[in-house]
Amino acid sequence: MEQDVSAFLGRLAREVRPRSNQWAGLLMQRMRGELPELWEDEDLARVALSETVDHVTAFLDGLEHNRDVTRAELPPAALELARRFAEGGVPISTLLRAYRLGHVTLLELLQEEAARLTDDRQLTNDAILRLIATAFAYVDHGSEQVVTAYQEVRGRRMQRRLFLANEASRRIGTTLDTARTARELAEVGVDHFADLVTVDLLESLLRDGGPQPPTDAPLLRRIAQRSALDGSPDSPVGTGRSHTYPAESAPAEALATGRPTLLRVTTPDAPAPSTPDAPAPPAPPGPPDFGIHSVLLLPLHARGATLGLAQFARDRTASPFDDEDLLLAQEIAARAAVYIDNARRYTHEHTTALTLQRSLLPQGPVDQFAVETASRYLPSGSRAGVGGDWYDVISLSGARVALVVGDVVGRGLHAAATMGRLRTAVRAFADLDLMPDELLTHLDDVVIRLQKEEAREGAEISATCLYAVYDPATRLCSLASAGHVPPTVATPSAGSRAVDLPDLPIGPPLGLGGLPFETAQWELPEGSLLALHTDGLIQDRARDVGASLTLLSDTLAHASRSAMTPDEACERLLTRLLPERRVDDVALLVARTRALDPSHVATLHLPSDPAAVSGARRFTTETLTAWGLDELSFATELMVSELVTNAIRYGKPPVHLRLIFESTLTCEVFDTNSTAPHLRRARTFDEGGRGLLLVAQLAERWGTRHGREGKVIWAEQALAQPHLP
Repeated sequence: MEQDVSAFLGRLAREVRPRSNQWAGLLMQRMRGELPELWEDEDLARVALSETVDHVTAFLDGLEHNRDVTRAELPPAALELARRFAEGGVPISTLLRAYRLGHVTLLELLQEEAARLTDDRQLTNDAILRLIATAFAYVDHGSEQVVTAYQEVRGRRMQRRLFLANEASRRIGTTLDTARTARELAEVGVDHFADLVTVDLLESLLRDGGPQPPTDAPLLRRIAQRSALDGSPDSPVGTGRSHTYPAESAPAEALATGRPTLLRVTTPDAPAPSTPDAPAPPAPPGPPDFGIHSVLLLPLHARGATLGLAQFARDRTASPFDDEDLLLAQEIAARAAVYIDNARRYTHEHTTALTLQRSLLPQGPVDQFAVETASRYLPSGSRAGVGGDWYDVISLSGARVALVVGDVVGRGLHAAATMGRLRTAVRAFADLDLMPDELLTHLDDVVIRLQKEEAREGAEISATCLYAVYDPATRLCSLASAGHVPPTVATPSAGSRAVDLPDLPIGPPLGLGGLPFETAQWELPEGSLLALHTDGLIQDRARDVGASLTLLSDTLAHASRSAMTPDEACERLLTRLLPERRVDDVALLVARTRALDPSHVATLHLPSDPAAVSGARRFTTETLTAWGLDELSFATELMVSELVTNAIRYGKPPVHLRLIFESTLTCEVFDTNSTAPHLRRARTFDEGGRGLLLVAQLAERWGTRHGREGKVIWAEQALAQPHLP
């Protein structure tokens, strides 16, 4: 009976063989009907038809010659088709379903044919049972080889995708630069994945600094684009150009909805972007042998906002994008969007902080005689952001000047804003003519108060500050430091090195509280160069701080010997000391001291006797006549009379009168009583109380300056024709 079945199946195979191509067509027709998504690619369909013919032929050969089908070689086209499906991202379950469907259809056709060849039911049943067993054996044998070929390709593909994902993690976001990050996304995208990548960002994002909901046709700017192959079609929009997409186009819809889209390009005239001042240009013609056939549209989202659109296109790569490609590209684009948003936020905050900081720093030279100054502020080039470095030059009474440099710990807007508050506080305290140590004590209280105010936000405030006061009349420099590096000073008589300064006690940083500050004082020759700076000037990974300070001292000494201007000295210091990549901000203030001509400072020592007031008036008149300032004699005599009278009546001896002729005329009266006078409104029958009111009306500025031995009441008048003596 077994021989009869084998003979019958051989006969069946011979009968069917002439119709194998026809039957292969029937198998393909059924598979197309049940799995249409597999055969959209006509080239793939042709391979599938050839594979089906080979399967039918191989199966019939096994039946005709009674061979073991599990030892038969699988048709090469079957393995090729499995690899093609793997490249296209077709799930293995779908592939096996198509494989089983084709063989079941062939089995059904053979059953029908067997029933027509004989009326012997037993033979037919036995033949069908043999056919089923043989078919399943063939399917199982073929499926193993097909799955193996499929898995090999899928494994390589998954490795490529894992490599691409790792490359994206490594190569995207290396800097906090928006354009650079977009270029990195484009470069990664064309690395064994897409043939053309473009990155567009919303114009409002770049212009206003913050994302806005996209409109129907939002204005975009092409930030980056990259082609993988020479000859691939380029985008009609150049890098840096602004453009829009038509409202009904797929890119515009992807931006509006925020949904990633896999687009099959079936027409050569797909919508192209248009510039704002021109209609949409036609799609760029490609060579006749290739054209863009699939595109991934990926809205760039970060922190709930839409930033722009990235597009991945394929032209020469044969296989179109699939759903897995869309997921991979979506992951890469999502990562890039976060980096782009980080770069945007950093750039916006850095620009804002830098603008704020520059607006808070001195905007021009201060009108004063005591020193000639030059300054530089250089923000760091690191990701850390703008720091809280600052400097200032403040004109004080008596032709003196205050030189300030400080550094707020921290980065960004908070540090810049804190710097502005501290600089304002220093100026306010400087107007009180406080000693350097007293000023830093008050500034320390300000920082402690700020710490308490911002304690809820967890922000810590700390700062360093150096405050120096130079008097050109005595050439004395008084200085105190709150945790700040001391200045470097080069004098004309110091030879080849900077002057040896007296020990400067460096106090604690601002914000600690309860610890004292000390004022150091020394005399400087006229023409001395002072360099006040923040620690960013002397920080260098290639050398220690000691070596940097030595280099700073030598460079400043050379600038002094060479009679460089403060501006030239600034440039030389920055050139010699700064590394190529700064890790911190740098604030530098260079000042060259001047000295008042002794003939323009007149001092009179007065006895503690009201009769000395007339002598003070006479001394004033004679001095102003010698200086050619007769037009100021009347007002100055009145002020001197009132100030000297108050010092003799309410102060303590000794009493001194000093007149200073500089760009202004200053009257100073000294006594050893620390009590400061104040303005008050005198009643009708009061005999006194009008002196300071008179001084305030006649003087342009007036005030009190406290010192270790007493106080000075001063009044300043502007000259009719301002000039330096």
